Amino acid sequence: MILAALGLLALAVLGMPLFAVIAALALLGFYSSDIDLSVVAIELYRMVDNPVLVAIPLFTFTGFLLSESRASHRLVRLTEAFLGWLPGGLAIVALFACAIFTALTGASGVTIIAIGALLYPALKEGGYQERFSLGLLTSSGSLGLLFPPSIVLIIYGVIAQQLNLGQPISIDDMFLAGLLPGLLMLAMLSLYGIWAGWHVPRRRMAFSWGEALGALREAIWELPLPVIVLGGIYSGLFAASEAAAVSVLYVLIIEVLVYREIPLRDLPRIMRESMVVVGGVLIILGVALASTNWLIDAEVPMHLFEWVRAHVDDRLTFLLLLNIFLIVLGMVLDIFSALVLIVPLILPIAVAFGIHPVHLGIVFLANMQIGYFTPPVGMNLFIASYRFQRSLAELVAASLPYFFILLGSVLIITYWPALSLFLIKGP
Repeated sequence: MILAALGLLALAVLGMPLFAVIAALALLGFYSSDIDLSVVAIELYRMVDNPVLVAIPLFTFTGFLLSESRASHRLVRLTEAFLGWLPGGLAIVALFACAIFTALTGASGVTIIAIGALLYPALKEGGYQERFSLGLLTSSGSLGLLFPPSIVLIIYGVIAQQLNLGQPISIDDMFLAGLLPGLLMLAMLSLYGIWAGWHVPRRRMAFSWGEALGALREAIWELPLPVIVLGGIYSGLFAASEAAAVSVLYVLIIEVLVYREIPLRDLPRIMRESMVVVGGVLIILGVALASTNWLIDAEVPMHLFEWVRAHVDDRLTFLLLLNIFLIVLGMVLDIFSALVLIVPLILPIAVAFGIHPVHLGIVFLANMQIGYFTPPVGMNLFIASYRFQRSLAELVAASLPYFFILLGSVLIITYWPALSLFLIKGP
C-alpha cells in the first residue's frame, strides 16, 4: 500500500493529472480495506446532489463574462475617481481594483493579466517607481480570495461540511468570516501605498465631483452586483446557489444587452472556456471527497493528530508551524488542489486543538494567498514575469516588501481568531 502510494505520488511529480492520482489513491485505499469500490461512484453522485456546488459554475461563468467585458476599465476609473486625490491614491486604487476583480473572477492570474494591463502604465505615468509598481501588481493578484463570492470559500465550506466535525459550517459563514481579514490585508497594504506615494505627484490634487459622477454613471449598471449578491444572501432572500444564478442573469443582461460589449456569438466560447475550468475543479473535488471518506474510515487524521500532539505542545505552536507549511504549500500547489488534499488532514487536527473550523479556513486561504507570490516558485511571479516582461529575480525583489506586510497580516489573522469570527458570532 505504502509503496503503491509513493509510486502514484512520483507519477504526479512527473506530470500525471492530479485527479487521476487522487482517484487512484482512493481506490487503492478502499481496495486494501476490503470496501466495495462503488463507494467512489456513490461519492461522486452525492457531490452532484449537493445544491451548494451549483454556485461554483455559475459564479465562474459570471467572472468570465466580467473579464471579457470592459468591467475592469470601469472599475479602475471608479476607484481612481474616489481615491485618486489621496497621497498614494493610485496605489490604493490598484489594490482595491485587484481585490474586487479577483473576488468576482476567482482567479488571481486573470487579475494580473487584465488589471495589470491598465494599472501598470498608469502607475508609471503617475510617478511611482517601477519596482513599487511591479511588486504591487504581482502581490495584489490574489488579494480578493477572502472576499465573497470567492469560489475557494465555497469549496472550503463544502469540504468542511463533508468531514462532519460536529460544528456547523455554512457557506454564508465563510463569506462573512473573510470580510474583516481581507479588509485588514487591504488596509495594511494601503498604508504602505500612502507612505510610498507621499512624495509622488498626485494626478489630481482635489476630489472632482464631475469625474466621480462620470465614473458612477459609466459603471452604474455594474455597481449593484455585489449588493444584489451579498445583500440577497445575508438578508435571507436567497441561498448562495440562488445568488449565483441571479448574478449570471444580471451580468448577462448588462454586458450583452445594456453595454453590448459581449456579442451573442461569443457566449458559447465563454461558456466553454469557463466550464472547462469548472470541470477540472469538480473532478478533483469529487475524487478528493471520496478519498476523504477513506481517510476518515482509516482514522488517518486521528493517527496524524496523535503524532502532532506528541511533538507539538500547544495550539499556538501548531498554528505557527501551520503558517510555515501553508506558505510553502502555496508556492508549489494551486489553491484548489491544496484545499482538497490538505484540508481533510489538518482540519480534524485543528479542531482537536480547539481551533474553530471557520477560523482555520480563513487562516488556510490567507496563507495560500501570499504563497502565490512567495519566492522562488510562487505562481503569480511567473504570470507577472510573462505579463510585464521582467525577470523573476526582479519581480522577487519587487514583491518582498509586500510579502512581509502580508505575512504580518496573516499572523494577526492567525492569532486573533475574533477577527474572523466576529461577524458570525458577534462580540
